[in-house]
Amino acid sequence: MTGPVHKPPDDDLLETLAAALPKQGLWDWPVLVGVSGGADSVALLVALTAVASRRGASGRILVAHAHHGLRPEADDDLRFVATLAADLGVEIVTERLGLGGAMGNGGEGLEARARRLRYGWLGRMAHERGARHLLVAHTADDQAETILHRALRGTGVAGLAGMKSARRFIDGVALLRPFLGVRRARLRRFLVERGLSWREDASNADPRFARAFLRHEVLPRVEAGAWPTATEALVRLGQQAGLVSAALESAAGVLLDHHSRRTVDGVVSLDAAALAGLDPHLLAAVFVALWRREGWPERDMTAAHYARLVALLAAAERREEAAICLPGGVRGSVTPSGIIELHPGVSRGEDAP
Repeated sequence: MTGPVHKPPDDDLLETLAAALPKQGLWDWPVLVGVSGGADSVALLVALTAVASRRGASGRILVAHAHHGLRPEADDDLRFVATLAADLGVEIVTERLGLGGAMGNGGEGLEARARRLRYGWLGRMAHERGARHLLVAHTADDQAETILHRALRGTGVAGLAGMKSARRFIDGVALLRPFLGVRRARLRRFLVERGLSWREDASNADPRFARAFLRHEVLPRVEAGAWPTATEALVRLGQQAGLVSAALESAAGVLLDHHSRRTVDGVVSLDAAALAGLDPHLLAAVFVALWRREGWPERDMTAAHYARLVALLAAAERREEAAICLPGGVRGSVTPSGIIELHPGVSRGEDAP
């Protein structure tokens, strides 16, 4: 009898990646891949190139590397990624993105500004090169860190869901995270097995940064102690929170469709009597869905603003006169018949305090 057939050590990861990619249409267009030179993004690029080769689509991969110049090693990172792309036979695009100082508008931190500039550039590259998908290499460890970070900072159920494996990035372009269920250590084993190297970013180990502190100080100690599967538990929590959040969003959308009307001049009315008695969290979700449906500015809307809208709904149900002003110039008022009317803003300069 013959023994079990053993696959090459990296085949399982390639199959995991292939299963996480869209089944249709991915290779019909250029596929943009963000590659910093770190282990995770290098593993993504190498594995994706192998998967594409099996489909005869290696020429569809386009490597994107943003050069911020934040570290002395940035030039070496660029050379490393360029050499890797050449070795793999794929094209690379790169850009030097100056940060213009350590703080951006509104006290924006250096890392946040770098990320905003990087993703803005990636969006422009996707449009210019006709890409329909942007792939990035976030892992299960990144997801666990994100969920824990948000929980400690303060977040709702939607925030506990963490990052999505796929979401709209910009018009016509989807952002994919195919390794979101894969542990970081597995990607490093994949590279070591193939004799490949990667670049290390020293700032990722600097405990002064919140994410680095969680990555190197908190989670390793937790997993070395009483909770060895803490990362997996946090990822499961995120999945469950995502399901709850999606169910709440779906229910809110149904209620909004059934109990709201829009006039030709954009005024939206809500039937307070039909919504009376529902859970305040569900009602707040109805208003969140309304803001998204109408395209009203959401950035400055807080939980307190949505709570005021729920209170306005209660006042309307009691036929009490009331009115509020909200960010983006949106105004809400109660009609004598117990209907809430929401008037879209004419400018963002009317934001309420």
